[in-house]
Amino acid sequence: MSTTGRHGTADHPTDATPASTTDTELTDFRAATAAEWREAFLTGDVSAVELTTSALTAQAVSSSLGAFLHVDADLALTRAAELDQVRAAVLDRVPAASRASRLADLSARDPLLGLPTAFKDLVDVAGMPTTLGTAALDAAVPPRDADLARRVHRAGTVSIGKTQVPEFGLPCYSENDLAAPSRNPLDPARTSGGSTGGGAAAVAAGILPMAPGNDGGGSVRIPAAACGLVGLKPGRGRMPDDPQEDRVTNLAVSGPIARTAEDAALLFDVMAGARFTAPTVGEAGGRRRRRRLRGRRRRTDDDGAAVALAEGPAMRAVRRALTEGLAPLQVGVVTESPFSPELDILPEEEAIRALEAGVAGLSGRGHAVQGTAHDTGAGRFWPSGYHEDFRTLWTSRLAGLELGDEARERLRPLTRHFLELAAERPAEQTARSVTAMQRLADDAEALLGPWDVLMTPMLGMRPPEVGWFAGLDPAEDYVQQCRFTPWSSVVNVMGLPAINVPVHADVDGMSWSVQLIGRRGGEEQLLALAATLQQD
Repeated sequence: MSTTGRHGTADHPTDATPASTTDTELTDFRAATAAEWREAFLTGDVSAVELTTSALTAQAVSSSLGAFLHVDADLALTRAAELDQVRAAVLDRVPAASRASRLADLSARDPLLGLPTAFKDLVDVAGMPTTLGTAALDAAVPPRDADLARRVHRAGTVSIGKTQVPEFGLPCYSENDLAAPSRNPLDPARTSGGSTGGGAAAVAAGILPMAPGNDGGGSVRIPAAACGLVGLKPGRGRMPDDPQEDRVTNLAVSGPIARTAEDAALLFDVMAGARFTAPTVGEAGGRRRRRRLRGRRRRTDDDGAAVALAEGPAMRAVRRALTEGLAPLQVGVVTESPFSPELDILPEEEAIRALEAGVAGLSGRGHAVQGTAHDTGAGRFWPSGYHEDFRTLWTSRLAGLELGDEARERLRPLTRHFLELAAERPAEQTARSVTAMQRLADDAEALLGPWDVLMTPMLGMRPPEVGWFAGLDPAEDYVQQCRFTPWSSVVNVMGLPAINVPVHADVDGMSWSVQLIGRRGGEEQLLALAATLQQD
């Protein structure tokens, strides 16, 4: 079910006015990076209305991907027109001598000014319905943004709608009973992952330049890996708008999805509340000269000199890594899954090839990459009992969900299964599992041993076809999700940062990734490391 109203639906957004559709070339944000679109807007090469119209047009053309649950073209275009006025008031008719400083100030105050985006339908956006991906509850239209949405909007973005999610964000595939499932742009027969599956599909399809997501067991990294994108899960407590309790029951964090590590760093800096500052004279001189966007004629009459837009700390770390390299790191490679031996985890050959590509890429840049030799004392890297303990922790969050009989009947089978498990489980068993998971979180830094970074495969198998998971018995559905994502949830338990980096494409055009796990506070380092891997 698409949400209908005066603002249109996911499949049929309200038509843009003729004045808004000034450029039909801008229908795919893969033509340039988000950082380049940012520069193009701030320097006047493109308007916010054009960028927003591009996103709406691309969404309509690609509606069969099911990336959106709701689209609000009127609201988005109105907001874009306001941002064009803001830019004109600040920069137009400014003397040439002061234009550069005004541009730097504007890019520091509003670092995402003019760029379209969309939040997954687990995040409240004022005036847009929040469904949580479930037919069991009535959609609510919040009067104000959630804290994360407010922060990203204050940076100058334009929300065009809400993206597809699984019910309550629980599964790692974005299918629900409200609307068409989210499909993978690399192969539309396959899932785009979850729970930020719609956001990842929108970025991979060129509908959006980047998208904010959140990750409670892999919900940023899994869809990013499925769709060939970069996805960063920050460490617990790093993002100011996330719950700050340093407990294992606090699994979910917010993080960016983008095509490049540079773009992920831009969005991360905004989401993290970082201070943006203009590069120094020496740094600005080393920046690339402005790129003419494909198929566009520059509107400004400058000579194409380098433009010194403000940067955040992660952006600077990425830029320096790309120009100067990184100091050698100790990288440990882990292939064992924490779900083993309770589950047989047999990654596909392409997952191993991706890991080999990651090893070669990091070794070739001077990092020391070795297999992990230390273990927990039981002949294995991860502590025993993880499969049962994590399932208990994951489903225990539903114990307080109060639903009437009619609403329960409208739940998806997997959600009902999880709810029943949580209700039937003795409190003592839940407490034991939570304690075991908390112990893993407390020992997370020690578990890394001598390594600065751990590297694992990301997905154990290629994204299954849409409907495959849901067609299984609920208990088997969950088991197969674990086999699909054998290395993601443990990072949420540990509370450490991790990033998904695409490094390999198979003969069918599907993307395969590695996961890099860092120490607390290591998000900038992970983004920089990912950027160097993407240089090939």
